[in-house]
Amino acid sequence: MSAPRFGRRRLGQTDDVGDLAVEELAQPAPETTPEPQFLAPDDAGEPATAAPEPAGQPAPKPRPAANDAAPAPRRKPDVPAAPAPQTKGNRARIEDAYRVVRPLLMDFMDVAAIAKLSTRELTDEITDVVPEICIGQGLQINVTEQRELTTLLLNEMLGLGPIEPLLADESISEIMINGPNQIYIERAGVIELTDVRYENDAHLMNAATRIVSRIGRRVDESSPMCDARLGDGSRVNVIIPPLALRGPTITIRKFKKDKLTLEKLVEFGTLCPRGAAVLKIIGASRCNILISGGTGSGKTTLLNCLTRYIHEGERVITCEDAAELQLQQPHWVPLETRPPNIEGFGQVTMRDLVRNCLRMRPERIIVGEVRGPEAFDLLQAMNTGHDGSMGTLHANTPREAISRIENMVAMASLGIPAKAVRDQISTAIHVIVQIQRLRDGSRRITHITEVMGSPGDDVVTMQDLYVYKLEGEDAKGRIVGKHAFTGLRPAFWDKARYFGLERELANALDYRLG
Repeated sequence: MSAPRFGRRRLGQTDDVGDLAVEELAQPAPETTPEPQFLAPDDAGEPATAAPEPAGQPAPKPRPAANDAAPAPRRKPDVPAAPAPQTKGNRARIEDAYRVVRPLLMDFMDVAAIAKLSTRELTDEITDVVPEICIGQGLQINVTEQRELTTLLLNEMLGLGPIEPLLADESISEIMINGPNQIYIERAGVIELTDVRYENDAHLMNAATRIVSRIGRRVDESSPMCDARLGDGSRVNVIIPPLALRGPTITIRKFKKDKLTLEKLVEFGTLCPRGAAVLKIIGASRCNILISGGTGSGKTTLLNCLTRYIHEGERVITCEDAAELQLQQPHWVPLETRPPNIEGFGQVTMRDLVRNCLRMRPERIIVGEVRGPEAFDLLQAMNTGHDGSMGTLHANTPREAISRIENMVAMASLGIPAKAVRDQISTAIHVIVQIQRLRDGSRRITHITEVMGSPGDDVVTMQDLYVYKLEGEDAKGRIVGKHAFTGLRPAFWDKARYFGLERELANALDYRLG
């Protein structure tokens, strides 16, 4: 086998890897002297005699007396058994081998040389050298287990270690790492504990550092919290000691490779076909939309679905803390906030991004999550010619969403009277879409609500166009309900007519044109 090209300890040198010289790693396993065999008796019935003993070898134990009438059976050669399927014992052997091979492999490699290799070349090199180290260390694992061991090592070097299989599982929507010894996942809305583990806090911290460093951020004792993202857009939050008492804690919100659409949400029961048709019209007719919901309810997913109906000719600018929106439009400019550097300078906040994008000639502004004083700037943008802008926020009902917007505007400390704030909200926001994660893990759009105006000082007038009515649960404990329209004529009817969508809206609402 050829020498690995990435090692600083090349084959032929005399440096040791563990107890084995690197030169020996490339050599085939030494042939063992076969155990002495006894010859079968000859035709004369004489007892078999032992084969000549090689020099320096201990003499074999005396053979017990054989029955003269029955010849001694000839010994059958050993036949290797087929690899057994993966069991707990197999997994334990692989984990034991991993603990032995990993430090030797790390010691065998040159980091500078690795940087010059492609992923495919590095994979080939590791696949070649791992069996050699296993032989040199006398590890009793079969070929199948060697492949599993190689996969673990590649996940450690090229990915995030033990959780790589969880990241590859499309049925998993969230991974929650509560320290190195407790990893939960969410699958089909249900949280369950896994048997995946990291070795220790340092091992998990290495994975956290690898995540945040890819996007130019850091996580350490001076900056123990960080929002980041994976290469596929999955959202990541990291918090480490001394704030996290059980060790580094990582939460990963996975995004599916196949982009969800409103049609898919209809299949999942999130809304009905008529509701999906109304949302398409709302998105295409440039209504200002606020998507409200709790944690994990699917706000960002729904926002991604609505952006599909933005015209390709429109210039769209998105502002996010950690970029996770995945728009399909060609004229899309994504912006991302920046935390302060180690000296405490250089921070770029969400409000800075929203203010700056107003100078970038946007037609639509989309804020990934409204959570602070940037709410005031977004309302101003919605009121000054940027129709079709969107955002998400945390709230349990459309009414609470209005209250939260008021509170976030107050966080800007601008001294604006409450009535002026409510007037601006009522003219800026056209539609609030409420999405909720029910107790059985399913997601439902529970309200499509219009903001009508602010005739009084203390209230913003709203009307529900579409609601989800709970009816109970079935024998399996799943929530049963139905979506229904209230029969009210939407206030955005004129906007739909302006964009030539009046007939589609009438069909979706089952409303007869005059």
